[in-house]
Amino acid sequence: MNIIERTDEEIRAIADPLWRDLLRYSNEGKYGEFVGKFARSLALAMNQVVVNHQFANSELARNLSENADCLGTIRRGEHVTVLYRQRSTKKPGEWLGRLVLGYEDGEIRVFAASIF
Repeated sequence: MNIIERTDEEIRAIADPLWRDLLRYSNEGKYGEFVGKFARSLALAMNQVVVNHQFANSELARNLSENADCLGTIRRGEHVTVLYRQRSTKKPGEWLGRLVLGYEDGEIRVFAASIF
């Protein structure tokens, strides 16, 4: 099955817990857990030193609010992008969170995750 064939509700049921886990692991600075559900290509592209530096030095990356609002989904090719309105517990304002999901070896994996 291609993930884009799933309903928005099915996608949210998968994406929301993954997003919450990423927020928690980012706040805690736990690199190994943070990349645990990443696709192999993304995990290999992530430089552990750079990511740990970001966790240690980014006020935003270490203070993400657990309360995020899903803004919607975008389907393209073999991936779905779920967009979130993300807030910080220390910095005023809102950010756009992006979670890209797809299948790898029969399992749903994270192909991209970012906050703008």
